[in-house]
Amino acid sequence: MFVSAIVAAAGKGKRMGEKVNKQYLLCGGKPVLAQTLLSLSLYPFDEMLIAAAPGEEEFCHKEIVVPLELDIPVKVVSGGKERQDSIFNAIKILAPQTEVVLIHDGARPFITRQLLVDSVEAAKVYGAAVTAVPVMDTIKKADDEGFIVDTPPRSLLWAAQTPQAFLFPLLCEAYGKAFEAGYWGTDDASLVERLGHRVKIIRGRYQNIKITTPQDLILAEAFLEEEGEGEML
Repeated sequence: MFVSAIVAAAGKGKRMGEKVNKQYLLCGGKPVLAQTLLSLSLYPFDEMLIAAAPGEEEFCHKEIVVPLELDIPVKVVSGGKERQDSIFNAIKILAPQTEVVLIHDGARPFITRQLLVDSVEAAKVYGAAVTAVPVMDTIKKADDEGFIVDTPPRSLLWAAQTPQAFLFPLLCEAYGKAFEAGYWGTDDASLVERLGHRVKIIRGRYQNIKITTPQDLILAEAFLEEEGEGEML
């Protein structure tokens, strides 16, 4: 099957408190986005599209993509105002022969080859798959006044991550109908869920963090030191 990857790398990362895009901060001596692309390259994708922040496309290609010398064809596209806009911009220029699309956050460098394989295979079987981990804390549902109204059973709760993988026609339908309805989801799976399509959960790993704060960057450096660059992949 022809499998394409989309990397969401247009976020500014205001919580990081840096002037530079969080994707380009160094982690283990390499930009976070470069570490993520190296991890993704462990799967033989037929193409990879990076949705970069508007105005950063050339920088991303020249400073991140070119030095890596990946065997996978890589395109850098212009992202949009929101993550959903960025992914849709990439979807619109995917190769027409694409059958499965895997979407991953550019600030999640700790993905493994097995997670990539499992995600793509699950998408082939179920149409849609999401990497997630069981929540470790008790979750409370509150009302508008800040009072608890429910405590959902922890055994049923999962924290969604990326990668998320989908059959291409299903993903196109989900995005098209979301924009028609003016619906903005927090992840790609939520758009597919709106169609009534069941989404399969793939057991992820807690190390698969999204680097969004200075504390996350410290934790990421610790992961690299503990597992060894390349061995975590």
